[in-house]
Amino acid sequence: MEAGFDVGARLRQLRRDRGLSQRELAKRANVTNSTISLIEQNSVSPSVSSLKKILDALPVSISAFFAGDALARPQPFYRAGEMTEIGDGLLSWRLVAARRPDRSMSILHERYPPGADTGEDMLEHEGEEGGVVTAGEIEITVNDEVAILRAGDAYYFDSRLPHRFRNIGTRECVIVSANTPPTFSEGSRERHHA
Repeated sequence: MEAGFDVGARLRQLRRDRGLSQRELAKRANVTNSTISLIEQNSVSPSVSSLKKILDALPVSISAFFAGDALARPQPFYRAGEMTEIGDGLLSWRLVAARRPDRSMSILHERYPPGADTGEDMLEHEGEEGGVVTAGEIEITVNDEVAILRAGDAYYFDSRLPHRFRNIGTRECVIVSANTPPTFSEGSRERHHA
């Protein structure tokens, strides 16, 4: 997650803004009360999938969580340092224009270290997604189809179909992807390390 970003304080602020106790949020997110407490104390760093599960119970998207409450003036260009890191410390997902108020798609620069996996539970959400592998390799499962994509290969599919991403290679995989409607505004796509 973004260096210097206080995950615990932000979660506590959002929970309190909604008038929820730690226990009530834990119940809604189907996690333990101690999980919420430890995250709010910054005693543990949650995986993206764990954080997403909690944020879905609020409901708040991952990009809104990291973007904060301030929206930015729309601009046409973004330098590398202006993209919002929404990864979990192991994975890096840099979201373009996270604070743009009228964003209708998500564009991500994704990095998967060897062994990274979206998890055994297949992902499903509204919309479409596509991407181009720019380095390394990734195994992608969509419905019952499985393919290993390498640098230069691409994918595009209906996100309502069950899908999974796994880096089965020995080096980092890099993908540039897009999702519409904006996945990280809807809080529907998650990736984590197995």
